[in-house]
Amino acid sequence: MLSLCCVLALLVLSCPEICGTNAGVKVKLTQKGLEYGRQIGVTTLLDQFKTIKVPDFSGSEEVSPIGKVSYSLTGIKVINVGLPQSEVALVPGTGVSLTISNAYINLHGDWRVKYLGIISDSGCFDLVVSELSISTTVTIQSDDTGHPVVSSANCAASAGQASVTFHGGASWLYNLFSSYIDDALRSVLQRKICPLISDAIHNLNPYLKALNVLAKVNQYAEIEYSMVESPVISTSSIDLSLKGEFYNIGEHKEPLFAPTPFSLPPDESNMLYMGISAFTANSAGFVYNNAGALSLRITDDMIPSSSPFRLNTKTFGTFIPQIAKQYPDLMMELLVKAATAPTVTFTPNNLTLQANATITAYAIQPNTTLTTLFNLNVDASGQIYVTGVKVAGNLTLNTVNMTLGASYIGPFEVKSLDSIFQMVLKAAVIAEVNDLLQQGFPLPAIGELNLVNTQLVIMKDYLLIGTDIHFTA
Repeated sequence: MLSLCCVLALLVLSCPEICGTNAGVKVKLTQKGLEYGRQIGVTTLLDQFKTIKVPDFSGSEEVSPIGKVSYSLTGIKVINVGLPQSEVALVPGTGVSLTISNAYINLHGDWRVKYLGIISDSGCFDLVVSELSISTTVTIQSDDTGHPVVSSANCAASAGQASVTFHGGASWLYNLFSSYIDDALRSVLQRKICPLISDAIHNLNPYLKALNVLAKVNQYAEIEYSMVESPVISTSSIDLSLKGEFYNIGEHKEPLFAPTPFSLPPDESNMLYMGISAFTANSAGFVYNNAGALSLRITDDMIPSSSPFRLNTKTFGTFIPQIAKQYPDLMMELLVKAATAPTVTFTPNNLTLQANATITAYAIQPNTTLTTLFNLNVDASGQIYVTGVKVAGNLTLNTVNMTLGASYIGPFEVKSLDSIFQMVLKAAVIAEVNDLLQQGFPLPAIGELNLVNTQLVIMKDYLLIGTDIHFTA
């Protein structure tokens, strides 16, 4: 049951509702995912049931023809448990139901009897409780701090039959009152099972309480996975709408754009589906731009040694002669800085990045001071290829359009710089961007749940992740 709840908890990364807000990330747990949760949950329950503590108890019964017989049962332990049949189902609007049937429990203990006031006997016994049925519903709610809380509701347990076998002592005696012992032990077990299940579910809450809906990405950004509306629980899936928004560390400033509504496809061949919208990606660009992280100083040591182009006034003087004349034999430095936050667009099987930036060229004087040479406005676009379950990527430059922003060395033809700046951008800027993209950002997860057999598909306005789940105890 704990493992089943872990599967649910992967989804219920919830904070107080934010009404009217579209989701940046959507998550769907399918019936296939629930079925996997049932399998590992039943395995966990088997271990839980073996911990059932049956207290010592005693009583007395009138047994014909010998009269009053006093008995005591001690040292009762669970020897074996079987849960051969179980089913899990979604309860629309509530949570998940679990039904177990034809279960059995074997117990072993010691017995002692006294009758006729002076005669006593003792031995051991084995008890088989069969045709045991259990049903419970796991409800999902939110506490006052916005963390998910799970609980057991409508739990019922019944034991169809109990059969006790005594060993040692006078068989004619204990066979006379075995039916009383059968009923007593069966009643004790029935009272123990639902509290055990309730405790097992309740014990998950400290883990849920520790869930961090803000996942740190790096020193600049964190991503929030709070819920923006109540979960939609149908007969076939649980659907969650999460905020999925990047923020600067410690500063939750909202961008001017909002998520575009989108819906996950009805496919249920995987256990879990996640949809990550373009809003989520663009909120990252907004955050990195606010942090001033979208700027890069490029020096000659960042250019491959095999390149014929060097970052100096001699190389640039080939295209702009006045640079070599006014600033002969000096090294240069370029400052590439985003003019606005970059934007990402999702279209079927295609993810495009559009960026507006400025490139400022400096001559490095012998005393290391920088002299501004010119400033270019740059519009660039590229393709991002998404890989891995951490949602990492790789950027390939498509187009670069440059216009002159300002010149401090006189007029020149910007187009003459196309080849050298294409090389510089690919060798330094794109490499730096790809290092950042390769870090990726974390997907919502919990505990020992891992995502396996993951596939990524770029849809209109969002990235679809279909995956199975593997629980490692």
